[in-house]
Amino acid sequence: MIKPGQNGFVMIIVIAAMAVIGMVMYLLANDSNIILFQSNTAYLRAVERNLTASGLAWAKQNIKNQNNEAFDKSIELDVADMNIRESSLTVFIYAPTDKEPEVQINTSCSRSRRTLTNNVQYKIEK
Repeated sequence: MIKPGQNGFVMIIVIAAMAVIGMVMYLLANDSNIILFQSNTAYLRAVERNLTASGLAWAKQNIKNQNNEAFDKSIELDVADMNIRESSLTVFIYAPTDKEPEVQINTSCSRSRRTLTNNVQYKIEK
């Protein structure tokens, strides 16, 4: 037989347990958002490195082949085959006659609400 004062005590323990479970759920959701943000950042940095490497390889090949069409103008490369959504790659090759050629590579990539852009210059040895 249950004494009259025990029913209220059990109810308080149940309500306290529900509050603790709610706090734990909030903390886990917050941590998962942080992990998602960090994984998106890592993905965008990897995509940015891939785009830069592709642009640099393209520029080296055009400099090696003496493709004068590609010099001194900005060329946007098609990155659709790389299967990277919302990305762009632009290469500009400076070709001074007395110095080593320089390449400026502009990349942009997006995922959800974040966009990562990068502008880098490289000197290319002939």
